[in-house]
Amino acid sequence: MSVPMTKVLLISANTLRIPYPVYPLGLDYVAGCLDSRYQTKIVDLNDYSNPENLTAMIREFSPDFAGVSIRNIDNTDVLNCRSFLPEYQNLVSQIRKNSRARIILGGSGFTIFPVEFMQALDADYGIVGEGERLSLLLEALEKNEDVETLPGILTKGKTEIVYEPFDGTIRRWFDPASPHNRFYLAYGGMLNLQTKRGCPFHCSYCTYPHIEGGRMRFYEPREIARSARELQDAGAKYIFITDSAFNASYEHSVQVAEAFIEAGVSVPWGGFFVPTVPPAGYFKRLAEAGLTHVEFGTESLSDVVTANLRKPFSARDVFVAHREARDAGLHTAHYFLLGGPGEDKETLQATLTGIDQLEKAVFFFFCGVRIYPHTALYDVALKEGQVAEGENILPPVFYRSSEINVKEIMTMVETHANGRLNWIIGAGEAKATRILPKLYRRGFTGPLWEYLIQ
Repeated sequence: MSVPMTKVLLISANTLRIPYPVYPLGLDYVAGCLDSRYQTKIVDLNDYSNPENLTAMIREFSPDFAGVSIRNIDNTDVLNCRSFLPEYQNLVSQIRKNSRARIILGGSGFTIFPVEFMQALDADYGIVGEGERLSLLLEALEKNEDVETLPGILTKGKTEIVYEPFDGTIRRWFDPASPHNRFYLAYGGMLNLQTKRGCPFHCSYCTYPHIEGGRMRFYEPREIARSARELQDAGAKYIFITDSAFNASYEHSVQVAEAFIEAGVSVPWGGFFVPTVPPAGYFKRLAEAGLTHVEFGTESLSDVVTANLRKPFSARDVFVAHREARDAGLHTAHYFLLGGPGEDKETLQATLTGIDQLEKAVFFFFCGVRIYPHTALYDVALKEGQVAEGENILPPVFYRSSEINVKEIMTMVETHANGRLNWIIGAGEAKATRILPKLYRRGFTGPLWEYLIQ
C-alpha cells in the first residue's frame, strides 16, 4: 500500500509590479531541495490576482504545508509609504480557512523581521535565511524530532535565532510549463538568474549580508550558463541577474559571461552593479556576452554621504564606471537614496550637479532610507534617537537627516528634474504606471526603463 505524498504549497506573496514584476526565483531553489517524497506546487500571487481563484486552488490542492515567501515588507517609499503586512495577514487567513496546512514563513523580508512576522501572522514555523532549510524542517517533523534544535528554524515559542549560511545542496527546480513562468513570459518576458550568494560589502543600510552572509559563495559558471540556456529555451526574452552586485567579483562575473557565450545564450540580460572602477575592457566583454542593461547602486554623488553609507566607491569612481558602460553601448540606470546620514543642501546639490555629467541614463530617486535591524544605519538611528531600543520597526521607519527635510529634498530634486521623463522620483508609480505597462501590453520585453532615456 502506497503512502500518500506530503503536499507542499509554496506561495510567493509579493504583488509589487512597479516598475515590473519580479520572478520568484527563491521558490525555485526551495522546490529544488525537496525530493520525490513531496508533491510541490509553486503559486505566484502576481498570477493569482483574483482571491476566488486562489481559494479554489488551495481547496483543490489541499496542502499539508503552506510555505509563504515574504520578499517585500513595504514599498520603501517615504513619500507614499505602504506596508504589505495587511495583505500577508489576509493571505494567511485565506490559507487557514481553506486548508489544514501548517504555515511556514520565509523569504528575505521575513528574515529581517522574523519574530515580528511570526507574531503578526500567527504562523506555525519560520525559516530564517536561505529557504533550502525547508527540507530539514519537513524531515524533522516527519520523524517527530525537536525542530527547535535546527539552526534558522523558528516556532511560535522560539525567539532565539541562529543566523548562518545554508551548507547543504543548492539546486534550482525550474518548470517551463508552470503557470507563473507563463505569466512572466507574457508580461515582459523576464526570468531571473542568480550567480552567487553572499555580499562582501558593508553598506550601512543594507540587509544582504545579514540574509545571505558576508562571504561570497559562487555557483559554477558553466552551471549558471546551463540554467540561463534553460530559461532561454523556455521562452525567456530577457534574463535579470538578482545578485546584490553582479560585479562584486569581477573575475567570476567575466567567467559567467564567457560561459554564456560558450553555451549559446543569446537573449539580452542585465543586473545590479556596484559603480567601482572596472578592469580595462570589462563592460565591452560583458556586452559581447549579451549584457544590455546596467543598474548602478550609486545612492549619492557626494563623497561625504557615500562615506557615511559605507559605500566602496567615490563619486569619481561612479563617473568612470558610467563612462565605461556607456562606451560599451550599454543602457545605464542609477539609483539614489536621499536624506541619509550627513545629507544636507550642499551634498544634495553635489548629487544633482553630478547627475548632469551622467549622460544617457535613467535616474531613480528614493527619499529617506528605510531603517532595518542588524544594520549599521540602525545603530546610527538608535544613537540619534530616531528609533528607540526594542521599538517594532516592522511598520516602516525611515532615517531622515536633521540637516534637510523631505520637503526640501523633493523641491530641489523636482526643480532640477524640470519634468524630465528619465528622472523617476519616489516609487515612480505615476509615470511607470502610465508608460511601462502599456509597452508590455504591446509586446515589448525587458525592464523597458531605457525607453525613458532622454
